[in-house]
Amino acid sequence: MKKVFALIFYIGLFVSCKNDAKTNSEIEEQTASKSYDQNDGLITLKGDFIYDENQNAAVIQTANSIYGVVIDDNMKALNEKVKAYKKESTDMVPVTVRAKRFAKPEGEEGWPFRLEIKETIKVEAPNPEQNDVIKTEN
Repeated sequence: MKKVFALIFYIGLFVSCKNDAKTNSEIEEQTASKSYDQNDGLITLKGDFIYDENQNAAVIQTANSIYGVVIDDNMKALNEKVKAYKKESTDMVPVTVRAKRFAKPEGEEGWPFRLEIKETIKVEAPNPEQNDVIKTEN
């Protein structure tokens, strides 16, 4: 009788623990994993993002390439998220985005490929130990 009672108790405990509410980070991870798996012609890139408002130019630098970014509402929304992590306007912030990649138009200056950001997956804080900033004084 004690074994049956203990078995019912443990089953009840196990079932009641399964209904825990999901945290925001768990929901974000599930959304991100869905985005990675889509077969919609977009690519997922992880790199450092910077936007210069004076030049009206944005760039994402990955480990292997540098891409010019199309200035649109999605890029501006990404820039708003990135501002929280910047200490100076020249700071590059690690991001993960889904984007459409295409060749730049003939005759224009710039990087060989451009990105049109379709979705921001993640914005991370820059690594404080990475010390590759060059500053010049006027």
